Amino acid sequence: MDGDLQIAAGRFAHHGGRLGAARSLFPDVSQPWVDLSTGINPRAYPAPRASLRARNRLPEPTELARLEALAGNAFGATDPACVVATAGTECALRLLPHLLNLRTSLIVGPTYGSHADAWTRAGAQTQTIALDDVRSHAQRAACLTIVNPNNPDGRIVERTRLLQLHDSLSADGGTLIVDEAFADVAPDVSVAADAGTAAAPRLIVLRSFGKFFGLAGLRLGFVIAAPPLAAMIRGLIGEWPVSSDAIAAGLAAYADQRWIARERVILQESAQGLDRLLTHSGFEIAGGTSLFRLARAADARERFARLLAAGILVRPFDFDPTLLRFGLPRGSDQWRRLGAALGANMSAGA
Repeated sequence: MDGDLQIAAGRFAHHGGRLGAARSLFPDVSQPWVDLSTGINPRAYPAPRASLRARNRLPEPTELARLEALAGNAFGATDPACVVATAGTECALRLLPHLLNLRTSLIVGPTYGSHADAWTRAGAQTQTIALDDVRSHAQRAACLTIVNPNNPDGRIVERTRLLQLHDSLSADGGTLIVDEAFADVAPDVSVAADAGTAAAPRLIVLRSFGKFFGLAGLRLGFVIAAPPLAAMIRGLIGEWPVSSDAIAAGLAAYADQRWIARERVILQESAQGLDRLLTHSGFEIAGGTSLFRLARAADARERFARLLAAGILVRPFDFDPTLLRFGLPRGSDQWRRLGAALGANMSAGA
């Protein structure tokens, strides 16, 4: 089991998902797998699909422009020229290092690993630093990336501090990237309204659609940046960067303010239920957002292995073997299975 445990932990430490790899490592798990390794809302928004006629043709530029304008308004970004729809934020964050062509990049971490990977692959001198060390490093940073709220610990950097960091970097020709993949559950912390404006021209914000709306497979995200950079991104990704189904889903979801408000409440209640279940089973809550919880236990790796053997995939971390990240279960059966696998014998969030 020790060898299998090390292999499994290494396979799943970079990011969530990879359920196929879990099945291959533990083929004897008979019940359907429960994937709690991501921070994706288990309650998907009931988005309409595009009509058959719309799916039979290429998306119209006017439809894409409507989506960008509506999403921008939802983020507080009122200039549509600053908002670019992309096939998820992953492709956008990997494109930015090549567009910005900056040689030095700092990432505030521990955080989502793709940021450092993207800058390293682009040939930049890349370093991950703690938030408390930003001030001492800022003057030599060509680019600083902050995930806010952070993944995996949910740490929040207040909006005023982010704008101060932007001003400090910008004065030296630097750029601030803020990844707001989980900001839909904490909208007050967003700086999307400031990105690309005259007051914050070197601020770039990334927004995710699939996490909060539970539709990650649609691959829809947004970059909010100064109009010249936004136009450059549009030119590189082409006229049809997202599908007709993604456009239809985004137009419906961002207009549905009633669902958005109700879902924020439901997610918060579910996260509180998950906290109760985890603490009841001996974990210490180390952070998170209402889409995922970070938990600590001295025997976290052994618990990870037991969860895998029970057909439940969560997220381990290389930088701290005492941590596991749990997404929200979907439905009463998944809550019961998680409780049983943890030895909690309770249904906290059903």
